[in-house]
Order: sequence, then structure tokens, then C-alpha cells
Amino acid sequence: MKKRMIAAMLTAMTVLSVFGMTAMADDDELVLFTWENMFPQEVLDGFTEETGIKVVYSNFDTDETMLEKLSQAKGGDYDVIVADDYIIEQAVSEGLVSELDKDTITNFGNINPLYQGQFYDPDDKYTVPYGAGIPLIVYDPDLVDFEIKGYSDLWNDELKDQVAITANYRVINGITLLSMGKSMNEEDVSVIEEAGQKLLELAPNIRLIQDDNTQNSLLNGEASVAFLYTSQVTQVLAENPDLKVVYPEEGLGFGIMGAFIPSEAPNKAAANEFLNYILEPENAAKCMDYIGYYNTVKTADDLVNPDLVVPDSVTKGEIIQNVSAEADEAYNKNWTEFKAACGQ
Repeated sequence: MKKRMIAAMLTAMTVLSVFGMTAMADDDELVLFTWENMFPQEVLDGFTEETGIKVVYSNFDTDETMLEKLSQAKGGDYDVIVADDYIIEQAVSEGLVSELDKDTITNFGNINPLYQGQFYDPDDKYTVPYGAGIPLIVYDPDLVDFEIKGYSDLWNDELKDQVAITANYRVINGITLLSMGKSMNEEDVSVIEEAGQKLLELAPNIRLIQDDNTQNSLLNGEASVAFLYTSQVTQVLAENPDLKVVYPEEGLGFGIMGAFIPSEAPNKAAANEFLNYILEPENAAKCMDYIGYYNTVKTADDLVNPDLVVPDSVTKGEIIQNVSAEADEAYNKNWTEFKAACGQ
């Protein structure tokens, strides 16, 4: 009997020991879920050195894949997720996102207000912005005889057959609407049709419409003006720093990646620590320099590549959102007719 009791006690102690080790391992681990190559290893290693918490890096290929896996896990499995603005709105609406512990995230005030209060998190309760994608106008001042200040200048007759643009139908419709003083997310079909007519007036100035390597048209002289994605802007400036970047006076159109903590994250304490860590200016600068997105941490502006800092004069911007099927059909119609008028 005594032997059985001793054996039972040893078994119990072993179970408790294993359980305790597992719990301790969980406390010392943070599961980060995002795309590949979104954080420099030195930042992840620095977090581990500072906190003792190991970062387990897990990837997804699309935002939709992320949401599906998070839904299947019922808001669990992952501690911090970085994804795009529109998908975060869905995750929040499905109850899969935790409110941030701002008592722990003491660096929350470092965030640039330009990127806060957005549609997916209007009260800034759930997310920390992690880089912004901002399509911008870039031009060669040696080939353009006037100063370009905004989207409206793309319609200038002096730019006939000189403008290269990216091929996102909502973005191009959007900047046309901004040039009219309207929203990029206009729902009124009659207003969208007006934008379509204005787009047709731009057609004579268009040299090419393409998404890949659009910046090369500036470098090889095929175009004197280009409307480019963020990565293309940084690439073209690296090749030719004498080119001019325009932050359009009508306002920016941008997309934001946001970091959030799932509703049932296994290690919320570590997650809040991690978000606080990447909001430190030095770490934020390393992250933005690494991924090449516009810096969303205001206090890091002096540390990051200057090409990734939006000037203080820029105080407004808008993110493209989902619209009604009727409005989307009108946007598609505008785009089809515009490309035809451009011979593309």
C-alpha cells in the first residue's frame, strides 16, 4: 500500500512538474503571425534579450488565410498578428480582437495621429499601426516645367503622353475623386460617373498603366511623371535622389498595416510588451527601414530613412474601403472606359 501511495505521489508530482514547465514555456513564448520578412531579426532578438520571451514567427500568405485560421482557432493560438486594415475590421466585428492594455503599452503616444482614428479602429482601442503604404506622385524636375503639387496637376496639358500610373482601379478612381474634392469611397453613382468623365480627360497624358516596376519608366526617361506604390517610390529615389516626390495637396490615399492581439491570445501580457517594444523609436525605425513602408511612429521620424517620413504639413488621408456592389460596378466601368481611351 505504501509503495502504491509513493508511486501515486511521484506520478502526481511528475504531472504537476510537466504542467508547470509547459505553463512556464508558454509564458516565455510569443507567437507572432504575419507575412514573411516583416520584422528584422535583430528587433526580434532584441525583444528576447530584453524580456526573456522567445518569438515564434509564423506566416500567412494572404489576409484572408489569416482570418480563416484565426476564426478556426476562435481567437486563440496567436499572440500578435500584423495584417491589413480592411481585414482587421472584419476580425474586430467577429469578436476576434482584444482591447489593448495601454497601461502596459506606455509608448502608445509615439504613434503619428495621421494613422489613427481610421475606419477599422475609430477609437484606437485595438491596433498599433505598423507601417503605411502611400502611393505618391514622383516626377523629374528636369523634364517638367512647372511644380506639381497635387493630383489635379496630372491633367495639365503640358504632360501629354508623359504620365505613368499604377493599375489599381479603385486607387485611380480615388485620386480622381480627391481632385474633385470628393471621397475616395464615394457611393453616389452619379458622382462616380462624373469622375469617369474626368478620367477620360486624363487619357491623353497617360504613357503607360502597369503595376510592376512602374518606376522604371522614370529612370529610363519613358515618362517624366509617375504615380507609384510605396516600394516603387523608395526604389526610384534610391536610384535617382534628384527626382521630386509630391504629397498631394488634396490629401493622401493610403493603406495601413496594423498589429493586434487576438481575443484568446495565449500570452496577452507578452503581446502587450511586444507592441510596446516595437513602438520604441529605435526599434520602429529599424522595422520601417527593413520593410520599406512609411513610418507610423512619429518619435522615430528623425531615425528612419527620410524617404519614409511624411512631412508635418500632411495632416489628412483616406483609406480605400469596401463600397456597395452598385458603386463598385460604376468604378469598374470607369476603369474599363479609361483604359480603352488610353489604348491599353
